[in-house]
Amino acid sequence: MKRNSRLSAVLHVILHMAERAKPMTSEELAKHMHTNAVVVRRTMAGLRDAGFVRSEKGHGGGWIIARDLNTLTLRDIYNALGSPDFFALSNRADAPDCLVEQSVNHALDTAFQEAEALIIERLGTITLADLAADFHRRFDAIRKERKSHDL
Repeated sequence: MKRNSRLSAVLHVILHMAERAKPMTSEELAKHMHTNAVVVRRTMAGLRDAGFVRSEKGHGGGWIIARDLNTLTLRDIYNALGSPDFFALSNRADAPDCLVEQSVNHALDTAFQEAEALIIERLGTITLADLAADFHRRFDAIRKERKSHDL
């Protein structure tokens, strides 16, 4: 079953962009995403169309964040990526004649829709600033741990 990791990858590179605080090329971002620059440009175009990033041309140019991380939620990014499906599970047949299978489909469809609604709602409560703060807490903890070992 193929997993879709685009949301995770995009969040990852946006946080790298925030830490760098200057434009990053598609090639640099591709290294972080473990993909090629064409995929990055296609992905970033959706974020640009949503007003979350912008690109600067020329020497020293590249992609930069266009919004404050406090105003961007994971749901915003998810929507800008085209709202990919959360679940790889599906019904065996979309329009079965069998009443048993219709019952199964109804139960699964309802459960999937409810679960997806909860996930999307939760994504709307987490900002990219929250992720950046968590990164900094982790980074500071590792730095303190290394210092204590050096003493």
